[in-house]
Amino acid sequence: MIRAVLDNLNTHKMASLYEAFPAEQARELARKLEFHYTPKHGSWPNIAGIELAVLSNTCLSRRIPDKDRLRREVEANVQARNVKAMPVKWRFTTQDARRKLARLYPYVSA
Repeated sequence: MIRAVLDNLNTHKMASLYEAFPAEQARELARKLEFHYTPKHGSWPNIAGIELAVLSNTCLSRRIPDKDRLRREVEANVQARNVKAMPVKWRFTTQDARRKLARLYPYVSA
């Protein structure tokens, strides 16, 4: 199972697979994917951005002479990060959302 974390862009839906691939191939891909969506509102950390920043600081902060060396170093970095399995610790709670995003909630009069 591949777990994909996506923003809520309208193209990030299983239906997009059926638009891009023949039905049988799309169905096979869909069986292997599990989509998780980030919230539509709020300043949530971008998980991919976090990982790219780590990669940039630990691996790409110097000149790398060729593509093969770059590929090896990036793969080694990715494997090391996967072994560490650093979970994302969300700090933005439901209470924070209610306070900071109150303007987005519908107002219901009594």
